Amino acid sequence: MEGKLLEMFEVGPCEDDYQLGFLIGQRFCNQIRSRLAGDLILQNQLLPFARTPHAQPLLKALSETNQKKFPRYWAELLGTADGSGVPVLDVIILVNFRKEILPFISKTTMNSNADTTDDCSDVLIVGDSMAVAAHNEDANVALVGHTYLIKGKLSNGLSFIAYTYAGELPSCAFGLNSQGLAFTLNSVPPVEDEIVPAGIGRNFVSRDLLEATSTADALARIRSSEVSVGHSYNLIDIQKRMILNVETASKSRVSVHEVGTTPFFHANMYLHLQVQQVHDENSISRQKRAAVLPQGSKTDFLSLLGDTEDTKYPIYMTGPTLYTLCTTVIDLDERTLTIIEGNPKYGKVSHVFSMSSNELNLKLVNHAEGTHL
Repeated sequence: MEGKLLEMFEVGPCEDDYQLGFLIGQRFCNQIRSRLAGDLILQNQLLPFARTPHAQPLLKALSETNQKKFPRYWAELLGTADGSGVPVLDVIILVNFRKEILPFISKTTMNSNADTTDDCSDVLIVGDSMAVAAHNEDANVALVGHTYLIKGKLSNGLSFIAYTYAGELPSCAFGLNSQGLAFTLNSVPPVEDEIVPAGIGRNFVSRDLLEATSTADALARIRSSEVSVGHSYNLIDIQKRMILNVETASKSRVSVHEVGTTPFFHANMYLHLQVQQVHDENSISRQKRAAVLPQGSKTDFLSLLGDTEDTKYPIYMTGPTLYTLCTTVIDLDERTLTIIEGNPKYGKVSHVFSMSSNELNLKLVNHAEGTHL
């Protein structure tokens, strides 16, 4: 299964946040509409649930809570819906809050794919000879061909680049900004009792991280959000040569682990925040497999993220439900963010962004020949 070449759209500065979202929605209207039409979780679970009386208090509270906390990003999503010509309910509420809504859908109406909309793997290190964050962006197969890059320029002078799922806020995956900060994300599966209804959505928190001015500011933005569902954030600070893994849960619970010389692999279960969580065989299998693979170099990291030895739960996924959309490598010493298409152990590079200047320039890549790491 192959998607189209990942496309980048440069947008801004705009007169307001609605216009920013509108231009994104207008530019990627075909991808957004196609993604919504082919998203079985949206069509078979979220939309039917949204039509029930039971759903209305939750959807209303989610909307009010997040609009109040993040009015700018809410306006941005309104613009994306209008620009792409799709219903506001589909884009703003159901797609962007899917992780906050799915736990409240009756198990009798959900199929087994409902809680596997995304899975990701990261391997991180900050040592004497290298400082690297390598990340597999895994998602439901419905997202293949339905992602794009947004290079946003804000009126305050800050710029960001965000790998974006069609119809969602930049970025629920990974991104970087002109302050020398980057992040990757891993979903984590708390049990139902750990989930607080109608809290702040994960997509709004990660959109906010794109505007962080420092690691301390990024942590403050994470801590200040009363989330419904927890998440794992890998915060990368180029200037300080530092990587933090931040695990969060509802009720303002946060645990911070600073990555050091021992390689740190994170899949989709909590590792240091004490939270009751779902026993995820996929994540456990990837964690165990990573523990026995070499992790001494960047090449080792890419081979690890490209591993398919476990055919049931491979680290590099090719369907039928989950698919590795791409791999990104953030090199803190080279000050680059690289995006790799296909299996990362073959190192076929599609984009390389320099983090050495505020412009976040895209380095020239020969797509015909395929540049390799």
